[in-house]
Amino acid sequence: MDSKHFRKDRRKAVRVTGRNLFCFQPVPGEKYQAVAEDFSHGIPPYNQEGLVELQMFISAQSALSRLRERDRDLAEFLQHLDAKVNQILRKMNNDKTPFDDLSYYDLNLGGNGIGFVTDERIEPGTILELHIVLLPGYSYVYCFSRVLECKELADSDGGGKFRIASEFILIMEEDQEKLIQHNFKQQSLALRNRRLQGASSNEGN
Repeated sequence: MDSKHFRKDRRKAVRVTGRNLFCFQPVPGEKYQAVAEDFSHGIPPYNQEGLVELQMFISAQSALSRLRERDRDLAEFLQHLDAKVNQILRKMNNDKTPFDDLSYYDLNLGGNGIGFVTDERIEPGTILELHIVLLPGYSYVYCFSRVLECKELADSDGGGKFRIASEFILIMEEDQEKLIQHNFKQQSLALRNRRLQGASSNEGN
């Protein structure tokens, strides 16, 4: 393996756990094979039915997040308009918007795969369709993974939980890079916060 590929593999191996928006569902092998076949012919997985509206929805949130850093008042005004549009969409779509399937999860993310905890057992080998929204910038990743491990956790709060480990089996290279860059940013932020906390503690002594 040359040094370029070694560095790339090392970047993919970096994993960070953080809270992001996420939803998943098991998919039949036929659906995955159809998407994989299209992908092998240069057709992005984002061309799936129903994804356009979700992408537009998330793109709006991403733009608002960037705008908020420059002009908070304008961002809040546009956020209000966005909420109004969502109310209209709910009425048109039986009280449902594309965002409703997404929930906050503590995701363990890397360039090669994803881990998360869920209430349901998912058998190893199951193919999952994944929607990942990286926070706080609302960067969207749509991909597929295969479950490697499903481990039942200790029943600490009265409910069965399962830790899922899975590897990506279909993901665009630019989306893989989004995950890698997101992880590096989160690592840098955590390091900076630790330094600030350490400096505050030293000042207090």
